[in-house]
Amino acid sequence: MSDQMNTEVTSDDKLWALLAYILSPVVPIIILLMPDKKDRPFLKAHNVQALILGIITVVTSSFCIGIVVWIYAIYCGYQAYQGKMVEIPGITGLVKGQGWA
Repeated sequence: MSDQMNTEVTSDDKLWALLAYILSPVVPIIILLMPDKKDRPFLKAHNVQALILGIITVVTSSFCIGIVVWIYAIYCGYQAYQGKMVEIPGITGLVKGQGWA
């Protein structure tokens, strides 16, 4: 399935995935409201992960760990912009297990 997903990835998908990680949780919510974006396989997988990671960042923002999580989100966004699937420990399994990606 990852081969099929990689052939369908556009530069627009990569840009939206990057923005989803960096500006989460706002951009992932916007993507969920855009019918032409929310069903793109590559973007859908990254978007839900970015949303969960963004919520974790907001919850932990009063602690130093919030900064570390946000820096990790930037790294994930960079990887997504390169067209790679990002495996976030705990979150990726949850997202796939629930059928969100």
